[in-house]
Amino acid sequence: MSKILFVMTGADHWTLADGTKHPTGFWAEEAVAPFQAFTAAGHEIVIATPGGVVPPLDQGSLAPQFNGGEEGAKKMADALAAIGEIQRPISLEDVDLDDYAAVFYPGGHGPMEDLAVNVDSGRLLTSALKSGKLLGVVCHAPAALLAAVEQDGTNSFAGYKVAAFTNAEEAQSGLADKAKWLLQDRLTEAGVQVQVGEPWIPNVVVDRNLVTGQNPSSSAPLAAELLRKLA
Repeated sequence: MSKILFVMTGADHWTLADGTKHPTGFWAEEAVAPFQAFTAAGHEIVIATPGGVVPPLDQGSLAPQFNGGEEGAKKMADALAAIGEIQRPISLEDVDLDDYAAVFYPGGHGPMEDLAVNVDSGRLLTSALKSGKLLGVVCHAPAALLAAVEQDGTNSFAGYKVAAFTNAEEAQSGLADKAKWLLQDRLTEAGVQVQVGEPWIPNVVVDRNLVTGQNPSSSAPLAAELLRKLA
């Protein structure tokens, strides 16, 4: 048994191009599926957020259409309510990377608001990458990679292959034309090699100790890949 660190957003909104605050947070499936997989395998989960705030849920992620119907939505809500760790996060600023066997970042649009520019998160990601420690990042959470910058200004993940929420998926979700920037574009500009899969289909990319997933349906396969590497 080992400890796995979940780094989660503390943002309850995403600021759009016109200044509108779009309500968001973390996406339920992206926290629940990996949490269940890791704890079932005997690992302990510690959740960290900027300032130690309770991570806000994107309420839309509990909608029936994203959970296979009413029954699936209730099951997801119940599973989320059972994760007591979400109510007891530690402060990201106090994290000691040496305490953890792996680091995992769930998505949702929240990371586009805070983790994309969070220096502490960026430093943690760079340290995890260079240490060889397992690092998993899914959906919109690769926005956090944008804050991982070397002293010379280059991105720590430049040259790495990743999966991340795509422009096509953002367009189909109805927010692409309202966003200040798109994740796929910004990662590409930073030198990160985004491996684009079909919209909404699981797509997990492994590059050295970095394991990334494209969308919510990639969460469970990504967790399975991390568990294989932890074994």
